Amino acid sequence: MMEIARWIILVVAAVTAIGGLCADWFIPFGARQHLKNPAWMPHAKFHNAQAILMGFGQGVLAIGLLVFIPLGVGNIVLAALISSIYWAALMVAPMFPGTAWVDPEFAEATPTPLGLHPQQLIGYILLCLLAIAVLSALAT
Repeated sequence: MMEIARWIILVVAAVTAIGGLCADWFIPFGARQHLKNPAWMPHAKFHNAQAILMGFGQGVLAIGLLVFIPLGVGNIVLAALISSIYWAALMVAPMFPGTAWVDPEFAEATPTPLGLHPQQLIGYILLCLLAIAVLSALAT
């Protein structure tokens, strides 16, 4: 069970490390809405880049804990916690005034699978995977 938990968290950590960069810079649909959006002010792009780099750092740190340090329940829980911070912050960010899952000009073109915005759905899935990994490690 511990090895399965490790692999689940490694996958989530990898998505955390490169997901923001891919979604907000390389994937055209996301890039148009974020870093390559000419309507965005430079300071908004700065904070988007900051979020990308924080996700990268958290993902790499979690991967390092799972690959370079002897595997134990403590490492599993810590790596899951580190990976979850990015996604938990994403979930509560809409509570701040003036924020939205998507800018109005992209609202119609943005799919909402299961009634959720894509990053919201991805966040819920990844947080659930982390919870499953931790629970399985604790059950060992």
